[in-house]
Order: sequence, then structure tokens, then C-alpha cells
Amino acid sequence: MTTEFKNHDLVPSHTTFEGLRYERRPVIDRSGFPVEGLYTAWIILDNQAQFNSYTTEMTKGVILSMRRASNERDVVAVVFTAEGSRAFCTGGNTKEYAEYYSGQPAEYMAYMRLFNDMVTSILHCDKPVVCRVNGMRIAGGQEIGMACDFTIASDLAVFGQAGPRHGSAPDGGSTDFLHLYVGVERAMQSCTLCEMWTSYQAFSYGLITDVVPCLKVDGEFLPNPTVETGSESKGGKLVYGLPKTGDALLAGKALLKSGEVDLAPLDEAVNGLIAKLLYTFPGCMSKTVESMRKHKLAQWDKNRETNRSWLGLNMMNEGQAGFRAFNEGPRGHREVDFISLRRRLANGERWSHEFVETLIPRETAEV
Repeated sequence: MTTEFKNHDLVPSHTTFEGLRYERRPVIDRSGFPVEGLYTAWIILDNQAQFNSYTTEMTKGVILSMRRASNERDVVAVVFTAEGSRAFCTGGNTKEYAEYYSGQPAEYMAYMRLFNDMVTSILHCDKPVVCRVNGMRIAGGQEIGMACDFTIASDLAVFGQAGPRHGSAPDGGSTDFLHLYVGVERAMQSCTLCEMWTSYQAFSYGLITDVVPCLKVDGEFLPNPTVETGSESKGGKLVYGLPKTGDALLAGKALLKSGEVDLAPLDEAVNGLIAKLLYTFPGCMSKTVESMRKHKLAQWDKNRETNRSWLGLNMMNEGQAGFRAFNEGPRGHREVDFISLRRRLANGERWSHEFVETLIPRETAEV
């Protein structure tokens, strides 16, 4: 006797969202063969022109796609990833932030309700979620990535935050999750200084599950040549995973340029992890994943509403200035003059529309 199932989806499964794709791909077994009748749901950010930053529409799509994957009874796991090899996600779409949400706190709070729901939809997904990091995972991209259960990354990817440099705070998950992965001081370093970590650093710090070489030179896969992958100490500092400097960096960049990015090993590693999940009791697996997520959810549920309110109000001053500077500033000069800003505030100037306008970097006329 078979069960006649009810449909628990919120929208029809054929609903599409600009900038987002949902694909069902066969699960691969231990022997490397597709399994008939069982699938992996791939949720793919597809906004390469803007480094796969999520728009309002894409955010809606992730929420409903996670729900769809939860409801599909033949889905074993979810792969959350993006198109291309340059970026998994660089966070919220700064063009949309600058041109619509800046200066409109109520509108941004409505958007942040969607963002919060996106993070929650990952944490509430009934299937294990694997973040396949094909490139940069920065800012809000880092936050939605950390909401996932596993992360497997190309060794060409970088990880980090950007908030305090661009008019925000990493309160969309990083201040809740990052210390659970890497400890308080490393989390403080990342969230405040906005310095990037290589994939090898992220792996050694415990942020990600695995890292995979994806640079092919003359038919052979090589580790990222711009990163130190030895374990020796140099100048009292462990060099494993740190970016190279000087001539070594220049040589590494030349080697990088001579090759091509091939994400086949990344896909193989992702499929290998899901194959391990395949050979488990599905109910026990779901309960185990749910129990492990409680530590993230305890932080997330405690802070997300107050953070949402602050982020909305911040769009009246620093958020407005930071996102507009990034969107309108000339290439290579997309940050405000922080020293001037601090001096002016210390001297009693107040935030206003006119004040923000004076902070936006502009092209200088050539003489």
C-alpha cells in the first residue's frame, strides 16, 4: 500500500525567481554511480555580474527553495551554491541597497525580515545543507554560508566580512555564528578588521569542512599558488594558509593566470560527502542535524529581531553613506574618507542628507 501524499509547498514547484535556480540532480553513490529515484536539490545563486550578491527577489527564492527541498521526499540533501567560479556570494546587492533602501529604514527593515527568513529557512531545512563555495564568500554571503551544515570550498575562494568598512555591522549571522566556529578572538578579528581569510586558513580555523584544489595547469590540479600551504614557521608565525607576499606572490599570480579554474574536484568532493549522508537512516539523520543546529539557533533567535531594527535605522546614516560610496564611487575608491568622517563627527557635525552627500567619493577632473 502506498501513501497518497499531500502537497505542503507554499508556492507551485515551477515558480521561478530571477537570479536563482533550483535543480534536482541524482544522488551519487559510494561507487560513483547515480542512484535511481533519489536526488540532491541544488539551490544556485545566479547573479554573476554582481558577484552573486542576493537581491530582494533572490532572497525570496532561497526561502521558498529551502522549503521546497524540505518537502521533496526523494531529496537526500541540499547543495547551496552559485554560478561561475568567482564568487559564491558577496552579500546583499549593494546597488539595490544604495539606490532603493538607503535612507528608507522602514523599507530596509521589511527587506531584513526577508533576509532573516532566508537564514532561518536554511537552519530549518529538513535536509542537510552543504555550502559549495565556488569563489568569494564574503559579508552576507559568509553569513548564509555559515547557516549551512557543511562547507566544501575551492582553494581559490576567500572568506570574510565587510560591514564596518562599508556602513554596516555583520549582524546577519556572523556575530551569532562565527565565534562558534573559530573562537571569540578570531571572530572579533574577522568581524571588525574585515580582513579576508584564504580557504586554507578557513579550514585550519575550523570554519569549513574541506578545501579542494581547483586550478588546472597543463592538465594537472595544483594547490592555490598564491597561498602558503607548508606547515613550517616563518618569523614566529605559522605560514600555513597565509597569502604569499613579494616575489612569491607575483610568481603565484603568474602561475594562476597560466591555468584554468575547473570545479570538477569540488563537485566530486560535494558528491562524496552526500554519498556518506546517503548511507544513514533519514529520520535519525534529520534529528541529529536539527540537534546540532540548536547552538546556532540559540544565538540567532536571541538577536535577529533587535539586529534587524538597528540595521534598518542605520540606513539613515552610516549605512546610507557606506553603500552609496561603494555603489557610486570610482573604481578603486569606493569607501568614505574615514579619518575626515571621524573628525567631523567629533567636531559636532550631524548626520543629514547634505552631510551624506559630502562623504560620497567622486571622480576628480583631470587637469
